Amino acid sequence: MERRNFIRLSVASIGAGIIAPTIALANTEKQVKGASDIYYTKEDAGRWSGKVATHLPSIDIESANGKITVKVVTPHEMKGYEHYIVKHVLLDSNHKFLDEHMFDPTKDTAAISTFTLQGYSGMLYVLSMCNKHDLWLNEAKV
Repeated sequence: MERRNFIRLSVASIGAGIIAPTIALANTEKQVKGASDIYYTKEDAGRWSGKVATHLPSIDIESANGKITVKVVTPHEMKGYEHYIVKHVLLDSNHKFLDEHMFDPTKDTAAISTFTLQGYSGMLYVLSMCNKHDLWLNEAKV
């Protein structure tokens, strides 16, 4: 390779190395602004606005003797690996992982999971993941 071509290629590579990450970072910042880029909610169903009724998890909380039982139901069909709820994830008030339940689409006929917590109070967040219609978030206060 000629020395001039090597220098031109080196300068172009350095420029691309500076500009490309800046463009990627700008696109990432834009995406993080809206919830629908990560998960969907009743209020922000984005491109799946017609799917709220069957994809948003419902949360039922019962408390007795310091023991909290959280029942999560996503009223979604379980059509084998073709279309199903993959899992429910339970998060605390700081969005930290508490527990999860994975579904087996060959055995589970409904997307229902039950979690038990000891002495918890505050907000709970539940994620329900569909293999075709992304991740859905709902919340409840304990």
